[in-house]
Amino acid sequence: YVPLSLTAATSSDEEDDSDSSTKPIRSEKKKSPASLFQTGGDPPKEKKSKKKAPPKGGESEEETPETLQKNSNKKGKAKKSKKKEERPPSPVIEVENLEEFVLQPAPQGVTVKCRVTRDKKGMDRGLYPTYYLHLDNDKKVFLLAGRKRKKSKTSNYLISIDPTDLSRGGENFIGKLRSNLMGTRFTVFDNGANPDRANADWSNVRQELSAVVYETNVLGFKGPRKMTVIIPGMNADCERVPIRPRNDNDGLLMRWQNRNMDNVIELHNKAPVWNDETQSYVLNFHGRVTHASVKNFQIVHSSDPDYIVMQFGRVADDAFTMDYNYPLCAVQAFAIALSSFDGKLACE
Repeated sequence: YVPLSLTAATSSDEEDDSDSSTKPIRSEKKKSPASLFQTGGDPPKEKKSKKKAPPKGGESEEETPETLQKNSNKKGKAKKSKKKEERPPSPVIEVENLEEFVLQPAPQGVTVKCRVTRDKKGMDRGLYPTYYLHLDNDKKVFLLAGRKRKKSKTSNYLISIDPTDLSRGGENFIGKLRSNLMGTRFTVFDNGANPDRANADWSNVRQELSAVVYETNVLGFKGPRKMTVIIPGMNADCERVPIRPRNDNDGLLMRWQNRNMDNVIELHNKAPVWNDETQSYVLNFHGRVTHASVKNFQIVHSSDPDYIVMQFGRVADDAFTMDYNYPLCAVQAFAIALSSFDGKLACE
């Protein structure tokens, strides 16, 4: 049984990869990536009108030209086959302070290319695998680990900057992903305090970094998933606007549901195209994804579907590539990827 699935394009597409020098960025007419995500900032705190760093979206971007391509479901259309490398590695990225790096937005104009591995070995890891995130480069720099908590009524994944310490109380705890009872809506938090245990001035309350909503599709269990990703907007200095809900009625999901979109950005997965030849839904991942899977996805902003904010897909049984661009940080992208592994999704 072969499920209708999102697939990588074709092997010949894989070689048309990341030679950015010869392909111009087609963003002159469109807004720069920075302006797509700018919402102004948090009104009570500050309203900065000066930009420290001008958005670099229009410059020649180091790794994104291969992601700024239209979906292609035609075979054999590779323009260059010089590149024998199947998956181009991440650009050189310095990770001096891991905790800082994983919460910082990707640098504008750079696609941060990562690899997620799933470890099912051990007594209970069949049910509770551990997921590891590394930079997809020669050094394979470790970034994050995630694991589903046991004895939790809803799906609850802890995210840590230490591959060996996945405890809630540990100093390496950096965030968590929590689902609703149905397992169709997820919220991503940083490691701040629950509002019930907040300081008097609320300064230590946790931030919501992202939310993910999965919709069942018209094809029931057989078609591709539909995802909505909700993230905080960016201020004029290209920093994430802090969203610190004081109760359950003020989080990203509730704001999105009530269409209160101040300082909130809505993203969607890119719709795959049906390919008669392969009898499957296809998306062009330009060689970064090699296995068909219902979990493969690309996240885009409706104003510029060619700018891939994040893509995720299978390359082996327990290995996946995860690439993200500004304005996402590693914790946001990894948590969104973890949500796609969750067993309850009524969308496969």
